[in-house]
Amino acid sequence: MRTELVSEPGLADHPNEDFASVGLPASGQGGSLVVLDGVTPPRGETGCLHSVPWFTARLGGALTELTVSMPDVPLDDALARAIARTSAAHAETCELSHPRTPQATAVVARWSPASVEYLVLSDSALLVEAPDGTVTAVLDDRLARLPRSALATDALVDAHYRNKEGGFFTAAADPSVAARAVTGVLPRGEVRTLAALTDGAGRWVEKFREGDWADCLALVRKQGARALVDRVRELERADAAGPRSFLGRSKTHDDATVVYAEL
Repeated sequence: MRTELVSEPGLADHPNEDFASVGLPASGQGGSLVVLDGVTPPRGETGCLHSVPWFTARLGGALTELTVSMPDVPLDDALARAIARTSAAHAETCELSHPRTPQATAVVARWSPASVEYLVLSDSALLVEAPDGTVTAVLDDRLARLPRSALATDALVDAHYRNKEGGFFTAAADPSVAARAVTGVLPRGEVRTLAALTDGAGRWVEKFREGDWADCLALVRKQGARALVDRVRELERADAAGPRSFLGRSKTHDDATVVYAEL
C-alpha cells in the first residue's frame, strides 16, 4: 500500500483549517482516510469560543478513531457519532444553534478485504479509480447547484441555505446532518486508488480547468500530492496578478489538502 498526505494553509500566517488523516488498523486489514475542510466564517459573531482548527481537529480525530475502531458501523453513523462527541465538548460554553458555529466539509473512505465505503458531505471531492483506470469523482454538488443569487450575501446563505432543506449541508453541531451525506459501498476489487481533496486543491479542476478529475489523479500518482498543491499555488498567483478573474473564487489562496491511497 502507498499513501501520501499533503496539507498546506492558504496563508503562512494563518492557521490551517483543514484536517487529514490515514488510519491503518493494527490488524493490517484495511484502513480509512478522513479529510475535513473547515469553513472560514465571515467577520462577526459565531456563537462559539473556539476556532475552526479547534473544531476540525476534534471532529477529525473522533472520526478517524471511530472509522478504525468500529469497522461495522456505517460511515454516516460514524460521522453522526463524531459530531455528537465534538458538540458535547463545547455545548456548555457555546451557542451551537448559531448558523456559523464551527463546521466543515467531510470526505471519508474506509476499505477492507471485501469492500470500500465512502462518504462525501459538501464541496470536497473523493476520486475513485477502478483497476481499468476509469476515475469516478464522488461529489456532493448541492452547493454548486444553487443559483448565484442565492449566495449574494452571508446573511442570505445563513438564513435560507446553510444546513437547510433545499440548500447545502456541512458537519456542524447537529449529528442528523450525517444522513444528508453522499454515501456508497463498492466491492474491494473494483477500487485501485483513492484520492480525497479539499476544494482548495480541487481548484486545479474546478476553477483553473487544468484538466479533468482523471487528469488530476494522474498528476498526483506521477508527481505526488505536493506537485498538485504547488501547481494550484502557481495558478492562484498568476490569476491574482493578471487581468482575468475566475468567477466564484472567494480567496486568492485557500487551504489545500490531498490524501492519496493506492489500495
